[in-house]
Amino acid sequence: MRKTNLAADLLEWYDTHARKLPWRVGPAARSGGQRPDPYRVWLSEIMLQQTTVAAVRDYFQRFTTRWPDIHALAAAPDDEVMAAWAGLGYYARARNLLKCARAVSVGHDGRFPDTRSDLLTLPGIGPYTAAAIAAIAFERPETVVDGNVERVMARLFDCHTPLPAAKPELTALAETLTPSERPGDYAQAVMDLGATICTPRNPACGICPWRAPCLARDRGTAAQLPKKTPKKPKPVRLGTAYIARRIDGALLLERRPDKGLLGGMLGWPGSEWQEGSVPNHAPPIRAEWKTLPAEARHTFTHFHLRLSVRTALVPMDRAPGTGEFFAPDRFRPSDLPTVMRKAFDLSLNT
Repeated sequence: MRKTNLAADLLEWYDTHARKLPWRVGPAARSGGQRPDPYRVWLSEIMLQQTTVAAVRDYFQRFTTRWPDIHALAAAPDDEVMAAWAGLGYYARARNLLKCARAVSVGHDGRFPDTRSDLLTLPGIGPYTAAAIAAIAFERPETVVDGNVERVMARLFDCHTPLPAAKPELTALAETLTPSERPGDYAQAVMDLGATICTPRNPACGICPWRAPCLARDRGTAAQLPKKTPKKPKPVRLGTAYIARRIDGALLLERRPDKGLLGGMLGWPGSEWQEGSVPNHAPPIRAEWKTLPAEARHTFTHFHLRLSVRTALVPMDRAPGTGEFFAPDRFRPSDLPTVMRKAFDLSLNT
């Protein structure tokens, strides 16, 4: 395998076929002297964790319009940022986003560190994100390995070790190809190759710039790779959500604790979520509660959730035991995390 030429071949392909992304400085602009904004690189990488490009585009545009630089984001109220993040999932990312923005704004005078090791000291930045920022924003020759890159390497080198055990092996293989010239473009090129050509199903091997040296293509094993250790079935957890509407239209909401699932997000008062049966839980306010015939169902990383939704109309003078009433002009369904919005939609349609 001609490893010395692989990077050059891929960069030549990237110069013509690079995806146009709102956070990216394309190869033509980069060769013309334009440099990526580390803030936009960092923000996009945090948003893209466990999320697709299609899902992130609009969120990125809204965030950068509303908070165009690290100082603006650092100064934003927590609840506004959490509301703007609603729907992207993995809400610990949003909490760490704010922590990191404030650390850079205050501790680094608004300038991101330019090395992987220094980036790793910031909240919410792990090995992958640190390598991506260092390579893309600062042209450091770091090896950037996401799911797309793992798939490309597994096929290129015909690696049959199942994931996740194969991660160190695939990272080491990727490192042998990382060039010292244009490492930022190269990192994005490998990810683009996996996203557009070397796809999970039906890879377009005939137009791949690495088709000649690809061992899996040569041996007919590309469709089998990367191999993965079978996952255990996700358990099902049950719970109850209470949606109380006051006669003036105000809705009873509570903010979840900062730590834990959906931390810091607005939601409906309710029970804990547990396997086996719906846990006993007192309603948040005295009322005649009606259980809806349909459940709000949502899948998290490690479990499926089924929420029983109960609704009630309450008078003006009744005080809740938990949470607070939000007047209609203070409430936007889009500020809710997805599972809470599903419960709300059921209350409207049932």
